[in-house]
Order: sequence, then C-alpha cells, then structure tokens
Amino acid sequence: MTSFASYPSLRDRAVLVSGGATGIGAALVEHFVAQGSKVGFLDIDEPAGRGLAARLGDAALFLPCDLRDTRALHQAAETTAARLGPVTVLVNNAARDDRHAIAAVTPEFWDERMAVNLRHQFFLAQAVAPGMKASGGGSIINFSSVSWMLAIPNMPVYLTAKAAVVGLTRALARDLGPDRIRVNAVVPGWIMTERQVELWLTPDSERALFEAQCLKEKLYPADVARLVLWLAADDSRMATAQNFVIDGGWT
Repeated sequence: MTSFASYPSLRDRAVLVSGGATGIGAALVEHFVAQGSKVGFLDIDEPAGRGLAARLGDAALFLPCDLRDTRALHQAAETTAARLGPVTVLVNNAARDDRHAIAAVTPEFWDERMAVNLRHQFFLAQAVAPGMKASGGGSIINFSSVSWMLAIPNMPVYLTAKAAVVGLTRALARDLGPDRIRVNAVVPGWIMTERQVELWLTPDSERALFEAQCLKEKLYPADVARLVLWLAADDSRMATAQNFVIDGGWT
C-alpha cells in the first residue's frame, strides 16, 4: 500500500479554502483536516458544505458564501480568523468551467465568470495578508488550469481567467514576499471529479487523454490535494512565484 507524507508544520494551522464543498475543494478540506489543521471553507452550495462539515467534525468550519460578493468574502475571512485563529494558509480553489461560445458571451457573463474564476482569488488574498504578516508569514495557493496552455475550445472566458491567475500569482508573490508570504499556483490537468466524470468523460475522451499524457492513469482530487499540502507546509518554505503543473505529463 502506498504511504503519503505527513506535515507536522500543518498541525493546528488555520487554513481557508474557497469552493471547498465538492470536488477538488472537498478533497483539500479532508486532507488538511487529516493533517491536524483547522480548516474554514467557503462555498455557495450549502447542502454539500454542511454535509462535509458534519462528517469532519469540529476541525472543519463551513461558511456559506457567494464568492462573487467581495464584502461577503472579507467577512468570511474575518469570521474564519476569529473562530480558528489567524489564517496562514489560503487555497483559492473555487471555479466554474462551463462551456460557452464566443458569440454567446455577454458583458454580464464575462463579469460574473471573472468574479468566480479570478477576482475572488485577489480579494481573499487581500483579506488574509495582514493576518499572515502579523503571524510571521504564510502560504497562498491559487488554482489555475492547463486548459489555457492547451487552448481547450469553447470556454474563452474561463481560459482567460485561468491564464490571468498566473500573472496574479507572480504579482502577489513579489509584493507579499517581504512579509514572508509565499504565493504559488497549482495548475491541474483533467481531474476526475464527480462533475467532470458525469459531464465530459467518455470512452473517446479518456482514450485521447491517455494518448496525450505521459502517465497513462487518471488524476483524482487526492492527487492535487497532496501537492497543495506540500505547498502549504514549511517543507516548501523557499518556493514562491511558481506554477506547479499536475497533469500526468499532458502539457
């Protein structure tokens, strides 16, 4: 049986995860709790969020939050810090990757998807940075995607946002580095969440994926979570302003 790492530096650390109720986000919450962290997580999906929190017990704090509401984001970050202690790990995971055609994009759709896929990452970082500075440092982990590198069709707004996450990550890393705050981007490939399997996985798409990947296996949320744990822990203390691709060698 494969054994994976434990990180003593994550024990009792206050962690905040956006989009933590389902998919990769839920795996992140579960893995941090297993490391002994105190985890706050935000999501608009209240039934899923409350269900996950109930399963995990006192170590997980679910805060219903519409990530498009910047004021609500700041309030959620403040509540997390008040309940769990200063947040020294932020994981900006939440996203929506619905397919859309160029001709169908309206200004309203553009603004809404940028709010979900990009804007919330900046404003959560803004909210937790003072507490990280006061605590002597921290780790911010932003989620991008290989989709923009591969020019995946039929989601131009999503690709734009996920490419911008890389620029945001480097900007935050530069400006927050003097306060010992590290900022990195995780860049996942096709991760087999329940949503991805239900909506898009077919025998043909699976065959094409394995032809493209160096490693002929599917990637799962736990694979991503284990990378995030390392980036959150002190073991990665000098890693910042970097993009960590986890895609089985697809790109």
